[in-house]
Amino acid sequence: MAFSTSHGGGISNVRRASTTWTRSLLPFTTTKSTKHTRKSRKRSALIDFFFANFFLIALSASILFFLLVFYLYGIPKPVISPLRTGRTGRTSVRLRKPVYRKSTSVRVSNGSVNVGLESADVDITTKDLYERIEFKDEDGGPWKQGWRVSYKGDEWDEEKLKVFVVPHSHNDPGWKLTVEEYYDRQSKHILDTIVETLLKDERRKFIWEEMSYLERWWRDAPDAKKEALVRLLQNGQLEIVGGGWVMNDEANSHYFAIIEQMMEGNMWLNETIGVIPKNSWAIDPFGYSSTMAYLLKRMGFENMLIQRTHYELKKELALHQNLEYIWRQSWDTYETTDIFVHMMPFYSYDIPHTCGPEPAVCCQFDFARMYGFMYERCPWGQHPEETTQENVKERALKLLDQYKKKSTLYRTNTLLIPLGDDFRYISIDEAEAQFRNYQMLFDYINSSPELNTEAKFGTLEDYFRTVREEAEKINYTRPGEIGSGQVPGFPSLSGDFFTYADRQQDYWSGYYVSRPFFKSVDRVLEHTLRATEMTMAFLLGFCQRAQCEKLPTGFTHKLTAARRNLALFQHHDGVTGTAKDHVVQDYGMRMHTSLQDLQIFMSKAIEVLLGIHHDKNDQKPSLFEPAQVRSRFDAQPVNQLISANQGTVQSVVILNSLEQTRNEIVMFIVERPDVTILDSNWTCVKSQISPELQHNKMKMFTGRHRVFFKASVPAMGLQTYYIANGFVGCEKAKPAKLKITSIAKSLPCFAPYSCSQVEGDSIQIRNRHQALTFDSKFGLLQKVTETKTGSENVIDVELAMYTSPESGAYLFKPNGDAKTISETGSDIVVSEGSLVQEVFSIPQTGWAKSPVSHSTRVYICDGSVQELLIENEYHVELIGHEFNDKELVVRYKTDIDNKRIFYSDLNGFQMSRRETYDKIPLQGNYYPMPSLAFMQESKGSRFSIHTRQSLGVASPKNGWFEIMLDRRLSRDDGRGLGQGVMDNHPMNVMFHFMFESNISSVLDPVSHSGPISPSLYSHRVGAHLNHPLHAFIAKKPQEISVQPPPRSFSPLTAPLPCDLHVVSFKVPRPLKYTQQNLEEPRTVLILQRRHWDSSYCRKGRSDCSRIDDENLNLLNMFQGLDVLNAKATSLNLLHDDTEMLGYGERVPDVSQGRLVILPMELHAYKFDLRPVAS
Repeated sequence: MAFSTSHGGGISNVRRASTTWTRSLLPFTTTKSTKHTRKSRKRSALIDFFFANFFLIALSASILFFLLVFYLYGIPKPVISPLRTGRTGRTSVRLRKPVYRKSTSVRVSNGSVNVGLESADVDITTKDLYERIEFKDEDGGPWKQGWRVSYKGDEWDEEKLKVFVVPHSHNDPGWKLTVEEYYDRQSKHILDTIVETLLKDERRKFIWEEMSYLERWWRDAPDAKKEALVRLLQNGQLEIVGGGWVMNDEANSHYFAIIEQMMEGNMWLNETIGVIPKNSWAIDPFGYSSTMAYLLKRMGFENMLIQRTHYELKKELALHQNLEYIWRQSWDTYETTDIFVHMMPFYSYDIPHTCGPEPAVCCQFDFARMYGFMYERCPWGQHPEETTQENVKERALKLLDQYKKKSTLYRTNTLLIPLGDDFRYISIDEAEAQFRNYQMLFDYINSSPELNTEAKFGTLEDYFRTVREEAEKINYTRPGEIGSGQVPGFPSLSGDFFTYADRQQDYWSGYYVSRPFFKSVDRVLEHTLRATEMTMAFLLGFCQRAQCEKLPTGFTHKLTAARRNLALFQHHDGVTGTAKDHVVQDYGMRMHTSLQDLQIFMSKAIEVLLGIHHDKNDQKPSLFEPAQVRSRFDAQPVNQLISANQGTVQSVVILNSLEQTRNEIVMFIVERPDVTILDSNWTCVKSQISPELQHNKMKMFTGRHRVFFKASVPAMGLQTYYIANGFVGCEKAKPAKLKITSIAKSLPCFAPYSCSQVEGDSIQIRNRHQALTFDSKFGLLQKVTETKTGSENVIDVELAMYTSPESGAYLFKPNGDAKTISETGSDIVVSEGSLVQEVFSIPQTGWAKSPVSHSTRVYICDGSVQELLIENEYHVELIGHEFNDKELVVRYKTDIDNKRIFYSDLNGFQMSRRETYDKIPLQGNYYPMPSLAFMQESKGSRFSIHTRQSLGVASPKNGWFEIMLDRRLSRDDGRGLGQGVMDNHPMNVMFHFMFESNISSVLDPVSHSGPISPSLYSHRVGAHLNHPLHAFIAKKPQEISVQPPPRSFSPLTAPLPCDLHVVSFKVPRPLKYTQQNLEEPRTVLILQRRHWDSSYCRKGRSDCSRIDDENLNLLNMFQGLDVLNAKATSLNLLHDDTEMLGYGERVPDVSQGRLVILPMELHAYKFDLRPVAS
């Protein structure tokens, strides 16, 4: 989105800053040595040989001994590189060959070996940058956030300046307009313009990013235009950068969805046009995640470009010529994740902020701001003018001065100048104005040898290729710099770039929470799509006949739409919640439609997998319906009511999309309480009945009932249960005992429940592991007591509200601290049952209707993941003008001495260390929390909170977690959206949290700044929360006298190890399934091996059958299915060269089925599935 600019080099009060990605990966074959070591493996081996045979060598003649020493330690022949002078930091250093260093952290504690994640060896960490920077926001003059840049003039005497001006147009797939509105009004015209104007002159270049628009244009374009576009791609005038369906957000998006959106765009591009992108361009996401760098590397990308990072970090990196660096994962001690990154140095990606450090000058070279065009004139008062023979010298030298100043911020003499903005190049006249004027300026510069400069239009590939060539020729490595064994001459960096600030104390932490309702829908669509892809893969795998392929192939178009609707919402104005109201509605309706389609398909697919029908097709109605449905795109899901009349039985089918068997308590809504639960073998199952509660003080009981029972569902499989009424021989569901307190009036107690009043100052619920104590005045949790040891963990829960008149969709700018909203006199219902115990509370607040109610539950389920966690669910209704400019938070105030240091996840993939700094305001100490945050103290106690939707988290005081639940804001925050956030919807926010005690020594979070992982148990809690069981209910009840045959589906030969996660199991192109050559693999499996902190392993392995101590054999993974033609591939499925992807020699040939996956790594495999011959 565009920026506007203010006079005097100031920064606009309009739209967002920009951010851009580009990654680099080069093939490598060796592995790395230990930390701080530069010796080659060969040399280390010779030294080992020398010492192992010391006495034998000592018997040899002394002359031979010294010759041998000379041979081993003599000075190697240097690689000559020319000396650089006149430019800071450029020295003559010997070029290194690629070297891979390996460090293994082994901690010994209590006689056991604990292998943990070792920190990568890098030159720069973002933590160190935060420690070093004072965040003073000093006025730098024309470059407000930098300094007065100058140069000597002789920097380019030996190596001339090579300038690549890269025309681009940033096309948001939804922001102020919907994606279709933007396409019709702007994007299709821009693509038409690009094709027509580039064809006029082969010197012209352009880059394009978003496949959502290109695919739409391709459908409409005549063949001649399509052919012209392909020619432009083939001759290098046009480059596709990134090539994802969208330019995704990097704070809120889950890594599953990022992979999906990249795969959708990249595969369409390759299949349709034959292009595979290698450079990433991310100029507009609001902060950057190292997870994205990792995913791009494993997709075969080579370079990245980013833009929107904290302005103080930009300045610090620019001061030391570190704006180009090698991004390495913090846990990567092998250097296999290294990717080359270019960070843009200035405030925005628009033309005034890209040619050099002085926007007042650069704006004069945005020729679309001349009279006659629709764009605003330059706010500094000096405007662009047509370039002529009379003024070309003066104009060219003025522009070149900016180029040279900008060049001093980087190490090489190759310079990138983006030339574009939001939805630019919309007309031929606009494009011609830019291309015509710049070509005249280039011609003058290039014809003047004394300027030592070559300027031309270029693509991102032109730039990165030239940078690498120069870096190979002239080594820019600084003395003592670690750098990378793959791309010489640049520093290595680890960490992420959150939280982003574009100016002053304007931190973009509000969008972590904006529109939380749709952030929640996004996750529901993710896990529903993943489960659907799984069922389709099994349907096609087990079915090799045209008859039974009708259902999956007939659903292909809706499946593609679901993938693309999920991908579209990952756009950096979608999942961020930063679009206009009607655009948010468009995203929501798309996701809602896809959710309905996916659920209908699964309802039919389970009939085939359970053997009820064998030839189901898309037209036949299903016997089942989903247990949870949504009536509208903006409505909460509603549980379907099971009537269970006397003498009938209702079938329910439960789908488990996880890779381990799940034993857990499930819940269904029934009309009558006198029900019995039966399993697939018609065996009695113990159950509990509790009243359904709602957010209504006048009527807290809905009159319906919740039946709970323990279900056991095979890994990636299905299990059938029956809810019966009148079944003889089984105990009916056991009613919970209720305790009630209500200030207004006593709530009625109805059959079959026994009720009593809450007595005393505290309330307690428990299972065999922990007891939870609540304040009976507020209904809020106070402490958790471990029943075996009696140890107590303080956890004072507080609900509070910020008043924030300056906050908006992007920014969080509170006016003072949050004030508690709970008052004495909450309405509370305590439910004590044999399987679930719960405290439900609607707090008394200063408003007529409380904006929040909450439930806290513990489960009684031996050997399950649920037994050790605490479930905390909030119902939020921040609706009505009385809540304008309010931001609702929940605080967990523990007694853990965390020193305000905590860890939050990046995209659900890895953890990042966070520290609260006094030199940064509260809003800058908020961080994204897509799925998990935890804190721990040096003694080892750890407190973890899992969420099933993206939110924002902070630790403002020692031992505190503060998590924002919702925000309602009446004003625009000056970043271009032009509105506040007032379209709040009732919604539920679910947390699972737990206290863990270490069983061995742990790393001190204060002294240790490296990566720390969740425990194995914590990983499993997160997986269960984010991949819930999918339940389906038979539309018609059966007579209880008719016992159906046992129905279940168990497709794996055994559950996978508990630290292996199936990220995706899918058939990418179902419609082509029968058309493809049998030798071409048609099924895809993406696995992640989680790293887990074994300091806490005892709880984690409570019901784990195994962990990945032994390698998995892919050929033996599925029951009844043969795996054929297996091979490793990239995460976007387009590269089969694993060395090129960075895996090196660590990935064996998978054709024999052996899978070796190191902790933290994601691996993708292609193969065919066929039924085992009978």
